[in-house]
Amino acid sequence: MTNWEPVNNLMEEAVANEIFPGGVLLVAAADSVVFFEAYGYADIFAKQPMTKETVFDLASLTKPLATTLAVMQLVSQHKLRLEQNLGSVLPLLYNSEKSRITLKQLLCHTSGLCDYRPYYESLDKLPPERRKDALREFLVSEPLINPPGAKVLYSDLGFMLLNWVVEQVSERRLDQFVDAEIYAQLGIENLFFVNLDSEPRNVQFAATERCPWRDTLINGVVHDENAYAVGGIEGHAGLFGTAADVYRLLFVLLTDFYGKSESILFEKKLMQTFLIRDGSSGRPLGFDAPSSTGSSCGQYFSKKSAGHLGFTGTSFWMDLDRGVIVILLTNRVHPSRDNVKIKAFRPQLHDVVMTLIES
Repeated sequence: MTNWEPVNNLMEEAVANEIFPGGVLLVAAADSVVFFEAYGYADIFAKQPMTKETVFDLASLTKPLATTLAVMQLVSQHKLRLEQNLGSVLPLLYNSEKSRITLKQLLCHTSGLCDYRPYYESLDKLPPERRKDALREFLVSEPLINPPGAKVLYSDLGFMLLNWVVEQVSERRLDQFVDAEIYAQLGIENLFFVNLDSEPRNVQFAATERCPWRDTLINGVVHDENAYAVGGIEGHAGLFGTAADVYRLLFVLLTDFYGKSESILFEKKLMQTFLIRDGSSGRPLGFDAPSSTGSSCGQYFSKKSAGHLGFTGTSFWMDLDRGVIVILLTNRVHPSRDNVKIKAFRPQLHDVVMTLIES
């Protein structure tokens, strides 16, 4: 029986040392959850305790857990191909230099697009009903900074384009598509987008930043400004969820990756195409892989691992060799994004977790 006290102590120290106000840690190995605890506060001003049921703004975990899976589903339905170029899917890009970017290059962050633009500053001046189209006009006119396929540069813009692709091909909004085609199929209720035009859900959210632009404490709406400006649903950010439901989804992906049984969501070959590093970019498709030095998953996860980080203090890592899943959800940007202590904490935590599992 593993003694998880070192992990428990590390999480308690993280809260005490203000690495984050609160967090939830879930560890799974050999097809079962071996550690699952909540720490600290979901909201330091309201003194609201963090619980295992707390819903987090997952930030860039939206990329692998919503947008990438939507693309996978459309590939499995033979409605998209990974080598397909943007010009063949999005008519507005047909005469653009971006028309030859492939879906695979967008997923691997080798599209040639820049990493980020503060589009929200311009979108904020427009009526809400104009903003989605305006964002896409910005994407159409956005110049490439590298030739497609030449260089890896992590890009929010690429996943905004993938959101557009999913919507164009499926004829449904991204949130509606992933909910109907993926989450609902698995009985997952607590992975969802917060549509700013809809009634808020009656759940406990982890607060994020006291946002200077919005002049308020963000709680229950998306932290990312570009996603917020277009109503809360985008390909790079906007997904919310609990640690338990992130695990339910990752468990299915891992099961399909191994092909142990009848595929639940995706065929083994397709799952492996996405999760194993691509030869040209060195990245999985839509997921991240451990970097050679200073990886957020520490030094003991195998090179054959896939995961992702989110700006708000969220992350997951799956060791594909060992079948280990580590999900760390925190509100490290609460009340300010200036707190970056989590960067040093993440590898330390993952090393302790893996040492205990291996022992």
